[in-house]
Amino acid sequence: MSDSETGSGTGTGAAAGKARFEDIYDRPDPRAYFRRLAPLEYEIPQQAQGAFRRAAAERDGGTVLDLCCSYGINAALLNHDVTLAELYARYTDPAVRGLTAAELAVEDKGFYAARRRPDAVPVIGLDVAGSALRYAREVGLLDDAFAENLEEGAAPSPRLRAAMADVGLITLTGGGSYLTRRTFAALLEWAGRPLRVSAFVLRTVSYEPIAACLADHGLRTVSDPSRTYPQRLFTDAREQRFAIEAVRERGVDPEGREAAGRFHTVLYESAPESPQVR
Repeated sequence: MSDSETGSGTGTGAAAGKARFEDIYDRPDPRAYFRRLAPLEYEIPQQAQGAFRRAAAERDGGTVLDLCCSYGINAALLNHDVTLAELYARYTDPAVRGLTAAELAVEDKGFYAARRRPDAVPVIGLDVAGSALRYAREVGLLDDAFAENLEEGAAPSPRLRAAMADVGLITLTGGGSYLTRRTFAALLEWAGRPLRVSAFVLRTVSYEPIAACLADHGLRTVSDPSRTYPQRLFTDAREQRFAIEAVRERGVDPEGREAAGRFHTVLYESAPESPQVR
């Protein structure tokens, strides 16, 4: 996520052909992030909101953990009457260019507070980008945040372990190219209640290893590969070639999707296995 499939995280072979945007993911505020991604029409956080709202309503209580959360954009859309298009307009407006990060944070805190939904749910975030997390906390998008990289094999901090005890839903709109089962295994070891996972993952990578990890923890994963969700435009022809080759290697047809100029994702939803009726 950071907040996108182009987000901060641990690089893997599956992500080697994708453009990297590390310089925009750990700024004191999200203005550079939105300016860079606007021409690419990055849209997956908005695409995900219907599924996330449904999963949040169906969860067995508890908090929502957004993986690779970056500046808290998923939380902004989930808990506030605002669209991604409005956020693009806000953060690319020339009127905010001259503000300091601290001044913008003050304005943003009021902006989001005035748009808080009555059905807002508690959201915490996990990302390696500490500055982005501080912004999301400061303006009220995240209730708590954890700057930890579980891909490196480290165990969750005591604070994150305690937070996992009350997580009822894990969301992901980015990072599927970078996260592996290591992160999910480390988190689920400390789960304290039945939880769900709602993940939008690029078609260029396989979700099977993560789904297998979730199955080891009693979660059944379902998806509809025929329904895809656009993520963003390609940065150039090289990136498009990478995506087309990657999906074909997975036995997936790129026509009308990657071949038409955009990364596409598939929604994977995981929930506890229903007990068998005897």
